[in-house]
Amino acid sequence: MLIFILRRLGVMLLTMFALTLVVFYLTNLEPNLIKLALSEGNMRMTQEEVQLWLENRGYTRPFLERYFDWLLGVVQGDFGQSTRFNEDVGVLLGERLKATGALMFWVMIVMVPSALLVGVLAGMREGSRTDRSLSFFAISSTATPEYVSGIIFTVIFASLFREWFGDFHLNGSAASATGRNGLNITFYNFTLPVITMAFYGMGYIARMTRASMAEVMTAQYIRTARLKGVAFRTIVIRHALRNALIAPFTVIMLQFPWLLTGVVIVESMFNYKGFGLALVQAAENNDIDLLLACSIVSVAVVLITQLISDIGYVYLNPRIRVK
Repeated sequence: MLIFILRRLGVMLLTMFALTLVVFYLTNLEPNLIKLALSEGNMRMTQEEVQLWLENRGYTRPFLERYFDWLLGVVQGDFGQSTRFNEDVGVLLGERLKATGALMFWVMIVMVPSALLVGVLAGMREGSRTDRSLSFFAISSTATPEYVSGIIFTVIFASLFREWFGDFHLNGSAASATGRNGLNITFYNFTLPVITMAFYGMGYIARMTRASMAEVMTAQYIRTARLKGVAFRTIVIRHALRNALIAPFTVIMLQFPWLLTGVVIVESMFNYKGFGLALVQAAENNDIDLLLACSIVSVAVVLITQLISDIGYVYLNPRIRVK
């Protein structure tokens, strides 16, 4: 297992190196640099003035030289300066990741138990009325994009529960997301995004759990346990549930990369100042250093969750051995 983890870490480093090289090249294309010079300098700058602006800031140096200088700075903890927010990228991204981390934490708390419950109940009795009803609900939630369900939930809560939730504020761990960016945690910009993302993501997990549970319930050892007179609840909890969670575990771990892409839409909709909104603002304003830092975070989250998924899959399924 240790050798497997070390090999995967080596592959992860090579993957991050290759992807950051590609992203650095794309963000430092000449049209992007010219746009940056015009936005940071003067929109009426001549071509000669733009070239002089780029030379003074080192953008005309050889590509690989600039890339390795940037990479060395990243290794030392220097992610550069944000041109959009005029502050250190590392500090800014740290605050935004805290806000998004709180959002993702509560999404997983709501989404995973709900999805597993729906999937297990549907798979316990395949083909029953309960199975068909819960399967329809799971398919409907997955088929509804975040920007659609977000609007629906906003209309519902605004029209029916306005008096209850108009001044609702969250305290505790979520409140720690408030930073120098002036984020004000409210029911609208925190709880509604949590509900929106959990509703969209739970359908896929529930469908995978239902399929896995239905397959396990037809296994030979389950039939043997039934013939021995073991209680149905005991069969489900002690024998079927663990084997049924092997496939959903992988799906659950892969939800973390999806959440990073999902927050881009949801945070923009609800004006939640987290990682997703920072990525959108960086792209809109051609903030190169912030875009590069966001790409590093995204790649790292994808690779780390895949590693954890592989390790967890081995422990859940003893038949698998890592060579």
